[in-house]
Amino acid sequence: MNRLVKAALFCATIFTTQFSFGQSAQFPLVKDFGGIYEVPEASERPDGSLDYYILIDMTSAAEDNAKISRWVDNIARMMNLHGLAGVSKDRMHVKVVVHGGAIATVMNNEVYQKRYNSDNPNIPVFKALEEAGVEVLVCGQSLRARNLEKSDLYEGVEVALSAMTTVTTYAPKGYTILKF
Repeated sequence: MNRLVKAALFCATIFTTQFSFGQSAQFPLVKDFGGIYEVPEASERPDGSLDYYILIDMTSAAEDNAKISRWVDNIARMMNLHGLAGVSKDRMHVKVVVHGGAIATVMNNEVYQKRYNSDNPNIPVFKALEEAGVEVLVCGQSLRARNLEKSDLYEGVEVALSAMTTVTTYAPKGYTILKF
């Protein structure tokens, strides 16, 4: 390969790299949360003609309780990545079961404020996820172990008997399990 061709390829690479970094985040299914970017060179993408059944087993606590948990935001990112690839909201069948250290993310503002001196920054994300069709469940065993009641949770979250039984119920139904 001659120098001119190499130089042209180098310049094209720099140009396309700079262009991709300049993109604005997109939010195709979950508005305002979980921003993602188009990757034109990606040859592997979700199939817009398929239905996706996903159960997210979320146990990870937030790194900073005053900020949106990256794990909660990752749920929105996962939804938006599918949406960017052409999967419609009605083809996304997503359930999130929250337990362990992640249980604080579903506390209502009053309870969260007492523990962390901050409003719960995750509630708006969960509300946007619910608007996109995501069902949010909390492990009843985790609630009891932490002396919490349903009234301590933000409005909209449902209580499951346990995270374990939620996983064992939906795995045989074909749900893909993601661990966050």
